[in-house]
Amino acid sequence: MKLLPGLTSLIFISACSLITPPNIKPFTLHASATPTGEIPITFEAQSGKTVAAFQGAFVVPENRSSPDSRMLTLRYVRFPATGKKNGPPIVYLAGGPGGSGIATAKWRRFPLFMAMREFGDVIALDQRGTGASNDMPECSSPFTIDDASALDDAKYIAMNQQALRWCIGFWKDKGIDLNGYTTIESVNDLDALRVHLGAKKISLWGTSYGSHLSLAALKEMDDRIQKVVISSVEGLNQTIKRPARTDAYFQRVQHAVNTDVLLQKKYPDIVDLMHRVHAKLDKAPVLVEVPQKEGAPFPVHIQSRILRQYASGLISDPQRAMSVLAVYRGLDQDDTEPVTELLRRWHEPNAKISFRPMSVIMDVASGITSERRSEIEDEAKTAVLGSFLNFTIHLLDVAPEYDLGDQFREKPVSDTPTLVLSGTLDGRTYVESQLEATSQLRNRQAVTVKNAGHNLFMSSPEVTTTILEFMRGKKVDRRIIEVDLPFK
Repeated sequence: MKLLPGLTSLIFISACSLITPPNIKPFTLHASATPTGEIPITFEAQSGKTVAAFQGAFVVPENRSSPDSRMLTLRYVRFPATGKKNGPPIVYLAGGPGGSGIATAKWRRFPLFMAMREFGDVIALDQRGTGASNDMPECSSPFTIDDASALDDAKYIAMNQQALRWCIGFWKDKGIDLNGYTTIESVNDLDALRVHLGAKKISLWGTSYGSHLSLAALKEMDDRIQKVVISSVEGLNQTIKRPARTDAYFQRVQHAVNTDVLLQKKYPDIVDLMHRVHAKLDKAPVLVEVPQKEGAPFPVHIQSRILRQYASGLISDPQRAMSVLAVYRGLDQDDTEPVTELLRRWHEPNAKISFRPMSVIMDVASGITSERRSEIEDEAKTAVLGSFLNFTIHLLDVAPEYDLGDQFREKPVSDTPTLVLSGTLDGRTYVESQLEATSQLRNRQAVTVKNAGHNLFMSSPEVTTTILEFMRGKKVDRRIIEVDLPFK
């Protein structure tokens, strides 16, 4: 995940190029019944709950194609199984790319991590370049966005392209082999982890980019995977999202809003409101003064680009999507208080353009087919969020040498039991896209969580129940779980 200037953790980045991915073969590392080097720890969740666990690590090459590759230490936390009939280890794969599996276990999904122990050891893995497995510096480029000045879109895009080129040089100078930051290398890491754990097979559990990695693993090491549980699926050719499907998402939000009389009065036509405000700001950007905890307020010229960027990052879940709509409604009525509050919370004033290597290069490598790129560029011309839903599309040609090629982007074909969970109000990955991405998984079971967003695992106890039933071998296909609308 690359952070665009002024955003703190909102917008995911992706891009493209030309290398045929190598076939992945089982590692011949020494495997033992008990993972070597593990340390017993007391793992404490953010809630204050504690559990006995093990902290472990294993070593892999940064770039397996290079004989002189530097070595990476990948770290994990292992929660021992509690069931009577333990199956293969279950590896949690965080989203992003760039998310930490260990942090997810601590902050977000601790109860589900504990529940999954019924079926085997549960592994909270920090993938290469993330969390405790990251030894690379973030790149803060010399290119700075001046918030006090209106900046046209073309200039803004060009500055980001220049910044990425600069950062690639910066990382190379630090001895980092960026060819190592691909989903294929991460799949190889999963097989290395399997051997390190002494397991014939592993099960995978992931969300968003974690599902992307899971699908790649099904293509390359299917015979070593027992089961897969994925939510908010990002297909292998879906790193960059279709703007037309985001527009359809806004229509689903409108339908949900229309179930509440007061909300319907406030937002009778969401899409028209957003287009109207964009046009208003394109004609005359609004200058606001944003207060800081310390020091003088900082000025920001509000342009339609800024709104599109924040909307792209915040619409993943319906609660935040409604906060974005409040900003649009305020600006439509010449009320700048909501947008000022948004910037106070999320905006870094006059930020230098920065990138994290794993996040940006991993998406660059997954890339996009030329056919899909043309389709997306055409849709973006009239879409509500334009091209800022997928800022990476502007970075596609900066580093084409890292792209894995169209062979990588082909759908996986597999008989491995796979559970796919989709939220109807997910503003990043969409139900129809998720079903397309997994259409050749012959043993797929698909569950819809009505009114849930991108982060749906903890949206209802029924989600946990459904996952556990699937892991027990029960049929849950076509189940619909309904959760309350969060904004009613």
